[in-house]
Amino acid sequence: MRLGFATLGCPGAPLDDVLALARDNKFTGLELRAAPDEFTHTGLSAAERRELRTRIEDAGLEIFAISSYVKLCAVEDQPLEAHLELAADLGALGVRVFPGDQTDDQTGDGTVEGPSAGEIRALDRVTAAPRDVPILLETHDSHSTARQVAAFCALLDADVPGHNVKALWDSSHTWSHGETLAESFALLRPWLQVVQFKQADSGQDYRPVAIDAGDFPIGELMTVLDGTDYPLSLEWELKWHPQLPSLAETLPAVHAWLGSGAVR
Repeated sequence: MRLGFATLGCPGAPLDDVLALARDNKFTGLELRAAPDEFTHTGLSAAERRELRTRIEDAGLEIFAISSYVKLCAVEDQPLEAHLELAADLGALGVRVFPGDQTDDQTGDGTVEGPSAGEIRALDRVTAAPRDVPILLETHDSHSTARQVAAFCALLDADVPGHNVKALWDSSHTWSHGETLAESFALLRPWLQVVQFKQADSGQDYRPVAIDAGDFPIGELMTVLDGTDYPLSLEWELKWHPQLPSLAETLPAVHAWLGSGAVR
């Protein structure tokens, strides 16, 4: 299994430290948070992009995703193309985006009758976007369930032939919204590109917690993914949850948590 981690777990850390964390803990992939306060952002020059890509590749690492904060369904303009260009320059597998639907087109029972206004905006953005790098739509915010993301991807299949949208499965999000991991995987599998995991505590409203302090069903996730080769990325949200232990403390425990033989 291709095992990586998100640099969200080491906010502001220099590239040297990130490469050392990966090397010392036998991780082979990275999700690079794209933001002005990180070493990855859309303002990098062509030379800086070449150097960053070379150093990551020379370390034997794969970039699972450029983690943008683009909201595909949102009203405001979104810098999608700039992030897709950055991902292409760095050789990343795709650009993570959020749904970010700001409309309220739900019926009283929580279902949606037809595409929302936000999803229609997203159709237009996807149609206009370059297609050489996948757009990785995370199970997040307005579309936190696999059911919602799968329905939107099916809509894209019907309306935007040849689109480049894939699913990034935040397995903790779908689990926290009542789906079993097996159900979520079956729904997302036609579009699935990257799988995220993290520890959380259902007794604390699914708050992110230390590896040994939560009840996320990691064994079920590993069973569901058995025999597949999806990139599997630890999304350690230290940037937003500073009470979490550092990645330096956490990464050594991840291999054991995933189970013997899970990483090959």
